[in-house]
Amino acid sequence: MEQPEKKNISISIVVPVYNRPDETDALLGSIARQAENGLDYEVIIVEDGSSLTSQAECEKWSATLPVRYFYTENSGPGDSRNYGMERARGDYFVILDSDVLLPENYFQTLERLLSRRNPADAFAGPDRAHRSFTDVQKAINYAMTSFLTTGGLRGGSKANISGRRQLRSYNMVISAEAFRRAGGFAHQRVGEDIEYTQRLWRNDLTTAWYPELYVYHKRRDTLGQFFRQTMAFGRARPILNRMFPGTARLTYMFPSFFLVFMLVSVLGGVFAPVILLPLGVYLAAIL
Repeated sequence: MEQPEKKNISISIVVPVYNRPDETDALLGSIARQAENGLDYEVIIVEDGSSLTSQAECEKWSATLPVRYFYTENSGPGDSRNYGMERARGDYFVILDSDVLLPENYFQTLERLLSRRNPADAFAGPDRAHRSFTDVQKAINYAMTSFLTTGGLRGGSKANISGRRQLRSYNMVISAEAFRRAGGFAHQRVGEDIEYTQRLWRNDLTTAWYPELYVYHKRRDTLGQFFRQTMAFGRARPILNRMFPGTARLTYMFPSFFLVFMLVSVLGGVFAPVILLPLGVYLAAIL
């Protein structure tokens, strides 16, 4: 008996971009270098009111990749993702930040996960530092993924002490059906992915976390940019805790605990140098 032809899974890669043409070019290049796979895909670049656009980069790669480029007025990453998903043709939407690079087996891993009998309605994976990144970018990556600083909430471990993981929009996959049921991202510029995860759960949609579905995340180039970004994250957390009472976790305080630890170590070391020993051991481990 002749077997029915297997239908390829279709995906739409949605990327909001703001004044990042070089990053867009690098991301599209990493998509073009994907190993052989059975996915039908398109790439949707949504320019979020940029003055320095990525249109030329999209035109450059259009001969190699199925790229669709849209320019919108500045409205924030959440609205830009929604704009792209509303125009997407795929069965699943892959949400990426413009400052990530895909490993060459990303599509193969994604195809395997989506080919399971009952794939999750939405899922995500961790981020890593590529060997080509600067020392500052690697240090920032460690600070954002280490258990000591963030409780492993953003790293690649299979479990963390807070239980169910909140999905992150730098590397998130959403089924078209889940998007129809839960709607799009909220109109907020920070923490919109955490709010969206809570909404998925409240709509009885399933989520999952796959350590093998990782991306390389460039993050910020300077410590000043990283400081401003983490300040914004810190302002968002109390807002999210008020929006979703009972969801706060001890691990959310780890960045504050770590900052206090560093300040106490440095200030205490002025009077008793031995106090600097734990900080020295930590720095030696990451440098």
